[in-house]
This record gives sequence, structure tokens and C-alpha cells, in this order.
Amino acid sequence: MATSAEADWVSRFADEVIAEAERRAPGKTIVCASGLSPSGPIHLGNLREVMTPHLVADEIRRRGHDVVHIISWDDYDRFRKVPAGVDSSWSEHIGKPLTSVPAPPGSEYPNWAEHFKAPMIAALAELGIEFHGISQTSQYTSGVYREQILLAMRERERIDAILDRYRTKEKPAPAKKQQKGALDEAEAAAAEAAAEGSGAAGEDDGKVAAGYFPYKPYCSVCERDTTTVTGYDDETTELSFTCACGHAETVRLSEHNRGKLVWKVDWPMRWAFEGVVFEPSGVDHSSPGSSFVVGGQIIREVFEAEQPIGPMYAFVGISGMAKMSSSKGAVPTPADALQIMEAPLLRWLYARRRPNQSFKIAFDQEIQRLYDEWDSLERKIAEGAALPADVAAYTRAVGTAAGPLPVTPRPLPYRTLASIVDITTGHEEQTLRILRDLDPEHPITYLDETRPRLDRAAHWVTTQVPAEQRTRVRDEPDTTLLASLDDRRRESLRLLLDGLDDHWSLDGLTTLVYGVPKIQAGLAPDTKPTPELKVAQREFFALLYELLVGRDTGPRLPTLLLAAGAPRVRTLLGG
Repeated sequence: MATSAEADWVSRFADEVIAEAERRAPGKTIVCASGLSPSGPIHLGNLREVMTPHLVADEIRRRGHDVVHIISWDDYDRFRKVPAGVDSSWSEHIGKPLTSVPAPPGSEYPNWAEHFKAPMIAALAELGIEFHGISQTSQYTSGVYREQILLAMRERERIDAILDRYRTKEKPAPAKKQQKGALDEAEAAAAEAAAEGSGAAGEDDGKVAAGYFPYKPYCSVCERDTTTVTGYDDETTELSFTCACGHAETVRLSEHNRGKLVWKVDWPMRWAFEGVVFEPSGVDHSSPGSSFVVGGQIIREVFEAEQPIGPMYAFVGISGMAKMSSSKGAVPTPADALQIMEAPLLRWLYARRRPNQSFKIAFDQEIQRLYDEWDSLERKIAEGAALPADVAAYTRAVGTAAGPLPVTPRPLPYRTLASIVDITTGHEEQTLRILRDLDPEHPITYLDETRPRLDRAAHWVTTQVPAEQRTRVRDEPDTTLLASLDDRRRESLRLLLDGLDDHWSLDGLTTLVYGVPKIQAGLAPDTKPTPELKVAQREFFALLYELLVGRDTGPRLPTLLLAAGAPRVRTLLGG
């Protein structure tokens, strides 16, 4: 695999991270990091937060360095809002830590955070992503960060002064249409995220009437963070606060474990505590006053450490869907994507694009073209004709330093498998019959040869293809249409039927259906199509679709013919 600086973005970042780690602490384990909040479904946009450091850490590991990829689960964050589809009564838990909120109705998990972490953890395992998970609930409630919290409180005036440099800065205006047209969906969404601050610029930073306090306690009565610090004594570490529920309390911060640092202090504290060298951040962190920008100053001036290096990563969209938001619910997750595509393909989508490039993940018909592109890349690599960067992205997609990911033994075209599942409605015997006929010289003998790709295509058809677009082969011939045909069209059907037996394979039927109009025009079968010939072919195809499925379009005709079977094709075409 190419690993030069010119080869791909992953190699370039790996070079930088290794050099930076050696400068900071030679010989120590290199720490790459991600952070995820299980406040709702962890979607495919969030996956970029994980895939970027995973790919870099994996490249570092491939080179023989000691590296760890940590994922901080922000499960001690406050419950902000009830996602769509969850009973509105859950609003009574707003303000509590995510691990103190009951899981959604019917869940097998002990709390809200674990419910949304579980499918992400399973998806990461399927994707071959090795990581060390850190629960922030566990860290805070066990007192792991006690010294860091006390330091932040002692240095609260310094932190307040840093934050004050940005409090008066205006947020970027929302994206507007340009003179040459609107921003594309991904750019507009990224600009919107930056404008909103995505929980960064708009986050409660600890400023209250009594002064500035970077620590936010959870109330010991109602468990919410609807608290206001009213005083703090550096010498005794006594912290006084009131809560919106009416409770007032004084605790010793040297013993108190039910609260956390505000986000803009919490993040740089963790960078310093974990010794993070590489961590990417979303486009929202490029705005003035964002937690990444402010955190860079806080880590240097307060925690006396260095900020991680790492890129800003761009928006990830879904074909036909607007910007993803966990709080709004109904957003595709990595687990959803892995039901319709194999893990290497999903990894490839993230590996082939630089982090600052936005892209979309297809849940619509575009997934068929995507798989065609993937299969074409595999052929180019086998032939030695692929570019080095494409080889690198492919290599990172199909395996990790730990070894290769599972693959489909006989990877037939996704669109072919989808068509077969569509036509047979998933009937396994019928599916195997058609698969066996695709290539009689090298027949598929059992369905497992085509799995898991067959199962992914089946799931896509049953969940993503609208009922009105599903294919249903006619039970009886359209006698009215057959009787109305002129001599030329009758002749085209006769030529097709006469050639069925000799062309009963996917390639053979492809040659046959494209060849009939050529024969009628007195041309050789290998003639390149002229504009006139293409018109004749389209007319012939439309006739076949009408007679076979009752509409003028459908799945690829060779696949459709194989699926229907020769006897049924003869009946429906008047043979």
C-alpha cells in the first residue's frame, strides 16, 4: 500500500501525528481521540468523528507504533430535549445526566445513554474499529477529575478572562443564497451548524450573578443541572448553590462527585488529562468563540498542556435528506447503513474523502451506482490500473492492522441482486434458481456464496424501495396488447423467443435483447449503436416491460427474463 505523503490524507495525518507525538513525549503511547454524546441516535455524521481518528490511528499502528484510539462517551451531559418519537413525558427528565434518564419505552438497557451507545458499539465492532471507551459519568462520579476540577476553580478568573475575549463576538450569519444560486445542501447545513454553535458557542459557560464558576453541580434532590452557584471558598473548597427546584446546598468540592466542568473547560481538561495528540472536530468549531478555539487557549494557560492537532471535518448527508440532527430523531445511524451495505463499503466512503470534504451516503437508488463504482475499483486494483490514493483508500476499507474484514465470496452486482430480490419477493428457492442461471459455466450453488451482499440488497429493497416501484411480473399475458401489435413488433418478439434457449445466461440475454433491434435493422450483432438504433432499442425494451410487468420501465431486462423463467416469458410474450 502506498504510504508516501502524496498517497492519501490518512498517511499525511499519520506522518504529522507521529512527528508531533515524538516532539511532545518520545516513546509514549500515541493518543487519538473522539467524543460522542449518546443523547439520541448516534448518526452517520457522528461516525466521521470516529472514522477520522480511527483511520489515522490504524495507519500509525500499521507502521508499528503504540497507539490508542479513545472514545469519550459524553454520557454525563445534560438531557436537553426529547427526540421525535419518544413519549413527551420524558421532558420531566430534561436537565438530568443522560445516565440518570430512563431508557426509551421497551428498551432492555438501564438508562438513556446505554440505550443509544449499544447500537453504536455494535456497529463499530462490525466496522473493525478498535477503541478504548471512557464513560464521563464514571470519570466524574468516581472523582477521577477531582484535581483538575479544583485547579479550574482556582483558575476561574483566568478562564473567565479567556472566555470574555469571545463573549462579545457575533456568531456567523446563517448561510444565504449566493448570486450564482444557493449553497448546496451539505455546505448550507455546515454553515447552519457553525452559526448555531452546535452546543459549543451557545453552551452555558459558567457565568452567573455571583461571578464565574466553571463547575456545574447536579442537584442532589431533583438530579438536574438547573443549579446556580452562589459562592466558592478556595481554601475549604466549599461550594454553595441553589436549584430551580427550591433546594439549596453547600458541598465540599474536594469530596463532591455530582457535577461536571462546563463544556468549554471540560474538553481542554480532558485533552490534557488523556494526553491527546490527535482529535478532529466538526465545522462548528471553526467559528470564533467555539469550544475548540477557546479550548486551545484554556489548555495552554490553565492546564499547561498542548492542544491536539486535527482537522475540521465537514458535513455527511444522506441522499434526499436534510442535515442530520440526533435531537430531532429519525436520522440514519451506522447500524442502519450496515443493514443495506457491507462494512468495507461504508468504511470506504469515509476513507476516500478528505475530512474537510462533505459527502452523502446513499439510501436511495444511488446505492446501486455506488456499488458499481466499488466493484469497478476492485477490478482496477486486481489489474494494477488503480491510482495509489485509490489503492490506499480501498486497503483501509477492506481491513485494519488487525486483519481483513469479512467479504462476500461471490460479490455479484448489487443492482442484480436487488432486482432478483425485488422480482422474487425474497423467495430463496427462486433466488437460487436465478443466481444459478446468471453464469451457467460457474453457477452459484448455495446462497451463502452471495452473502452478506445478498442480505444487504434484500434489506434495501424491502425497506427503501417504495411499494409502487416494486416489480410484479404479470400472471397472465396482456392479450389486448399482443393482438394490437404490428408485424414489426411481432417479429421482434419472435426473434427474442427463438433465441432464449441459446442465450439463457445473464451475458447471453444481454446480447440477445440488445441484438434483436440490430438484426431487424439488418446489422451485425456487434454493431455499435447509432442514434436511430438506440431509439429502436428503447422502443423494444418498453414493449417487453409492458408485456412482462405492465409498465414501460423496470429492472434490467436480462435479470427480469431470468427471474421470470423461460416458460413464463414465452407465455407472456405470446410464444
